[in-house]
Amino acid sequence: MKATGARLAAVAVAAAAFLAVLPNMAQAAQSYPDPQLLTGQQIIHDPSVIKLKDGRYVAYSTGGVIGARLSTDRKNWTDEGNAFAEPPSWWYEYNATGDPWAPDISYRDGTYWLYYAVSSWGTNHSAIGVATSDSGLPGTWTDHGKVFSSETTDSWNAIDPSVVRAGGKLWMSFGSYWTGIRMVELNPRTGKAIPGATVAHLATRPDAPYAVEGPSVVRHGRYYYLLASYDACCQGVNSTYKIRVGRSASVTGPYVDKDGTAMLDGGGTLLLAGHGRFIGTGGESVFQDQGHDVLAYHYYDAEDSGTPKLGLNELDWGRDGWPVVR
Repeated sequence: MKATGARLAAVAVAAAAFLAVLPNMAQAAQSYPDPQLLTGQQIIHDPSVIKLKDGRYVAYSTGGVIGARLSTDRKNWTDEGNAFAEPPSWWYEYNATGDPWAPDISYRDGTYWLYYAVSSWGTNHSAIGVATSDSGLPGTWTDHGKVFSSETTDSWNAIDPSVVRAGGKLWMSFGSYWTGIRMVELNPRTGKAIPGATVAHLATRPDAPYAVEGPSVVRHGRYYYLLASYDACCQGVNSTYKIRVGRSASVTGPYVDKDGTAMLDGGGTLLLAGHGRFIGTGGESVFQDQGHDVLAYHYYDAEDSGTPKLGLNELDWGRDGWPVVR
């Protein structure tokens, strides 16, 4: 009886301890918020979103000749075809189908600017191009050719562009695998890389294949924040994409995470990871709406055969100055 009583007491203690940590387990399971509820055409990959001068929202994405979605309320989205009716002829130098990837839309000096990449899977024979439009609407873009390119002899991959202004200058972050995330200065008049400009190194990983890509740089307070997608995309429910972040007082780095680990040394604080039906969160960008930062990304819907869909969440800033997904 003594042995049985001792065993029962031990079980009771273990049960009490388990019940005590249940709230923490539940909190951990819910540490990543679900995307905001959307309706209409939600299928998208690598979204870049902006609020247009006419009050509507446009999202451009990988797929088609840069796929386009429109919304009047940021909730219900309609398919509006493509940015271009036909691929510009120079795209075919980089793939046989003239297939563009990972666009980035921005607005400056009265003009909308659309950056994008053309490449083939598994090679860094790649290029970033740019187009402009007065309205930002699909079908209104004029292409201006190459901004920056990479060859198989280079140690970087010129895809996944993202443009930011800093210190009175214009900068473009880019990169995928190879040696990770890079940055180059642009000529603000042409929107193209300044010839001979230094290619800064922002983030990489210590292990091949250096799975970090899709950068986006955001200014908040006195810091620049580098968001990037880590691990594997494009595998449906088997995707392991997640968004990590670091910050720097200089747009060209060095960027460090919350623990002080440099992103050039594999650092990066986890900002958003897959959870529940929302698998492989990544391909992110950030835009402003009514004074708030909004995170746009894609996820693979585990309840819809791994279909890539648009995720939107507001991006708040904690007292410690680090971003928090809401």
